[in-house]
Formats: sequence, structure tokens, C-alpha cells
Amino acid sequence: MKQTFYLFLALLAFTINAQETKQQYSFSLEQAIDYALKYNRTVLNSGRNIESAFQKKWETTAAGLPQIAGNISYQNNFSFMQQGVTGGGPFGGSENEIQTFAFGTKHNMNAALTLSQLLFDGSYIVALQASKTYLKYYENAKIKTDLDVKEMTINAYGNVLLAQESIAILNKNKVVLDKTLADTKEILKNGLIEEENVEQLQITLSSVNSQLNNTTRLLDVTYKMLKITLGLDINDDLTVTDKLENLTQSNLGSVFTNTEFNIENNINYQIATNYQQQRELEYKLQKSKALPTLGANVNLGYNSFANEFRFFNQNQKWLNYSNLGVGLSIPIFSSLGRSAKTQQAKIALEQAKTDLVEADQKLKLLYASAKSEFEFSIEEYATAKTNLALAERIEKKNHIKFTEGISTSFDYTDAQRQLYTAQQKYLQTMVDVINKKAAFEKVINKQ
Repeated sequence: MKQTFYLFLALLAFTINAQETKQQYSFSLEQAIDYALKYNRTVLNSGRNIESAFQKKWETTAAGLPQIAGNISYQNNFSFMQQGVTGGGPFGGSENEIQTFAFGTKHNMNAALTLSQLLFDGSYIVALQASKTYLKYYENAKIKTDLDVKEMTINAYGNVLLAQESIAILNKNKVVLDKTLADTKEILKNGLIEEENVEQLQITLSSVNSQLNNTTRLLDVTYKMLKITLGLDINDDLTVTDKLENLTQSNLGSVFTNTEFNIENNINYQIATNYQQQRELEYKLQKSKALPTLGANVNLGYNSFANEFRFFNQNQKWLNYSNLGVGLSIPIFSSLGRSAKTQQAKIALEQAKTDLVEADQKLKLLYASAKSEFEFSIEEYATAKTNLALAERIEKKNHIKFTEGISTSFDYTDAQRQLYTAQQKYLQTMVDVINKKAAFEKVINKQ
């Protein structure tokens, strides 16, 4: 009994803790976009890529700045290497006699500092230029990610509103159908109509109930998709505050389809240009490898020798040394290896130029397509709104005729189906206006 009680307390504590950690959010569309551009996980990583590229740029710059390295080495000669010499003269012995000597001490230690400086390297100059292009690429990639996330947020937000409005309309239709079915059953009891009229309404009601259940489940899925897009936990509470009709009207009120398209503002074109610049720098890099490389270094150090390990004794003798070195490396002949790499880089550059032209043409086509689809969505919305009003009047007239026994249930059912189709079409066209506007803004790089 006690174990059951303790288990209950543990579950209660877990539930309370889970409720306390559960966050609650409420967003308009603009607030949702602002939040996503800060906390969407892809956006966060895109920002980290820029920081990494900045550090890479400094890494490249530092390669041409002074470098200081320290070195400490110790050697224990537990068995000396022998050096052979021919006898005679100062070495004693006969002229052809070989004698061996051991040079060195039992223990050697060396401590040194080396200062090195690159004086000239053509590839380093190109690398500096490339590091700037590298950073610019990730800055452009961040802009592209922001535009993608903005469009994704608008689409996900619109899907939530669509599901909500669909549920509201289906519930409204269900209420009307329930009442009509109940009234029809009463008329059937009096023997004034045939049973198939009731059955026809029951079929329609079952279909509406099925759609309502499915849309209710879909609403949960769309909310979760929006949470993921925003960077929220999937179990957090989220409320959307905008209305589908209001958002549609605001997008209609700011139509800018006559805006001139400046392709250089398109982020995909900028990225393609950035790619071409990278290939140009690679070509320059390969050509620069035919230039000489000049460097200098300064070495300062101390070394010490002993037959017993006593380097840390105060009276141990340390000998200092220093030197200055300058090195010049001149490429002379590589069996045409450098030339082959240079030609490969040149071919890659020509390919990048062709890709840029291709991107230019495709983006102009994309602009025309996005503009056309946006304008079409506005036209479809206006048509759907008119058709919905007509479908509502037709359904209302057929409802009156059906209740008065003038028309059959089949005529009334057809009018209902036409109304339900018009309702869903109207809702979908509103979402299409919002989504197509977002797609159009993405093409013209409107942030």
C-alpha cells in the first residue's frame, strides 16, 4: 500500500514539474516571423557558420603574421655512435688502419625560441582574398536561410489558420445538418416524405463528421509543424492570434506585382556570383604557385651538455646561440604539373561563368512565374468569394424547397456539396494568396 502511495506521489510530482516547464506562446504572423528568425534551429546554425567563417578568415590572415615557437629537447646517449677515421697522422697508427671515436656527452639539453615571418608568398595574398569571399558566402547563405524560414513560417502559420477555419465551418455545417436531419425525421414520422430523404442526409452528415475529425487531427499536426519552424518545443502551448481573412486582405492591400525585378538583389544570384568569385580566386591561386616564396626566421637558444643529469644545478653551464635565416624558394620545373592544375582551375572558372548565366535566365523565369501565380491567386480568391456567395444562396433556396417538400433530397444534397466545396475553395484561395505573396517576396529578396 505504501509503495502505491509513494508511486502516486512520484507521478504527481513529475506531472507538476512537466506543467511548470511547459512554455506558453501567443503570436501574430509578424511576431512568429520575428521569433523564427531568431530561434529557428537552422537560422541558429547559419549564424554559427558565419562566426566559423570569420574565425577561418582570421586563421588565414594569421598565417602571414609573425609566428613564435618554443622548443625544449633532451637527449640521453646511453650508447654512443662511433665515428670511424683512417689512422696515421694526428690519429696515430698505420696509414690504412681504421680507428673509431665517440663524440658527444651522456646528456644533452636544448631550449630555443624561433621567430618566423613570411615575407612574400603569392598564394598567401590570394588566400586573404579568398577568405573574404568565403565569409561573404556564409553571410549570403544566412540571408537565404532567413528568407526560407520566413516563407516556411508563413506557410505553417497559414496552414494552422486554414485548419481552424475549416473546423469552424464544418461545425457550422454540422449544426445545420443535425437540425435538418431532426426535422426531416419528424416529417418522416408523419409519412409526408420518403425514408431515403433521411438516409441521404445521414450520408452527408457522416461525411461531414469524418472530415471534421480528420481536420481536428490535422490542426494538431499543423501546430506541431509551426512549433518546429519557430524553434519551439513540440509540447509547448502555442496560440495564433491573426485571422485568415484579415491576413488575406492585408496582402491584397499591398500588391506590388509591378515592382521592377533587379536580379542582382536575388540572393540565389548573389550566391552564384560568389561561387564564380571563388573559382576566379582558385585560378589565381594556381597561377601564383609559379612565383617564388620568401621567408625569414630568427633563432635564439641555449644548450647544455653533461655526463650526469644535472641540468637544473645552479653551476651547470648553458651555452647560448642565435642565428638569422632567410629562405627563398623558386619553382623551376614541375613536369607541367602546375600548368595542368592551372588549366583545371581555368575550366572550373568557365563552368562557373556559364552557371551564372544559367542562374540569371532561370531566376528571370522564376520571377515571371511567381508574379503570375501571385496574380492568379488574387483572381482565384475573388472568384471563390463570389462563388461562395452564390453557393450559399443556392443552398438556402434548396433547403427551403426541401423542407416545404417542393424538391427532393438529391437536389438539396447536391446544393450542400456545392456549398461545402465552395467553402473549402474559398479558404484555400485565402491561404494561396498569403503563400504566393510570400513566394513572390522571396524571389525579389524582400526581407
